[in-house]
Amino acid sequence: MKMTVHIERLILDGLPVSSHDSRHVRVAVTAELGRLIGAHGISDGLRQGGAIPTVQAGALLTNSRTTSRQLGTQIARAVYGGLGSPK
Repeated sequence: MKMTVHIERLILDGLPVSSHDSRHVRVAVTAELGRLIGAHGISDGLRQGGAIPTVQAGALLTNSRTTSRQLGTQIARAVYGGLGSPK
């Protein structure tokens, strides 16, 4: 099965991410979200296709030493959790 995930906009409100770091965050989000979907699947509803206008994700735990990659990984995990568990 081929699946395409398109994230039109990722709003990082209140997070210290520079324009240089945003690319690294985006790459990490894409990689981790792909890994999670590949390893654990997606819900039946999403498997049918369609668009989801908004995904409410959980909180992130960051500090001054959180890297762009770590932030992207946390974002992907929060988004995956917001998509609903696979059945």
